[in-house]
Amino acid sequence: MSRQPRRRGVVTLAPHRAAQLRNAEVTAPWDAAAPDLVPPGFRRIEHTAPLARRDLDGAGRDLLGWRMHTRAGLEVAVDPGPDREGVVHPGDVIELHLGVGPLGVRAPCRVLEVFEEPGRRGLTYGTLPGHPEAGIERFEVLRAADGALRLRISGYSRPGSPLVRAGAPLALIVQERITRRYLRALDEG
Repeated sequence: MSRQPRRRGVVTLAPHRAAQLRNAEVTAPWDAAAPDLVPPGFRRIEHTAPLARRDLDGAGRDLLGWRMHTRAGLEVAVDPGPDREGVVHPGDVIELHLGVGPLGVRAPCRVLEVFEEPGRRGLTYGTLPGHPEAGIERFEVLRAADGALRLRISGYSRPGSPLVRAGAPLALIVQERITRRYLRALDEG
């Protein structure tokens, strides 16, 4: 029997937590001019999967509205800033939460780029202190010449703390499982 992740939602990040995260530095190097360049000491992330759906605009809205993340079973706490409710912008901070209450894992990130181009929608975020991993992750919905859509998840990461480094095999399994959930979740649109 296949277990479905529990549906979570998008909530507002607590003001004190948002203030902490707004001033935090991304924990991995990133160069917007060379976004696929993997720095030394980081592991490449690269997953691509076809989507059954064919509506690029709808898939883009689901991705940029955090619905892919919530359908994958994560709670997304956002601090979109003034007058930006529901719209993702570079610089926004989010905190993903997987699990139940204090036993769950919190993963703070900063949005580094958002793109809505012909044939392509997506965003890139970088991890902030307190995230189990240090890294950069990009989510893209791409339209092929035949009209089919693909979800591409790419980036790089490494353990974000000595504790995660000690449990690296387990952390890698969790990361791969969440990635598979993302790939399935965007097709639910």
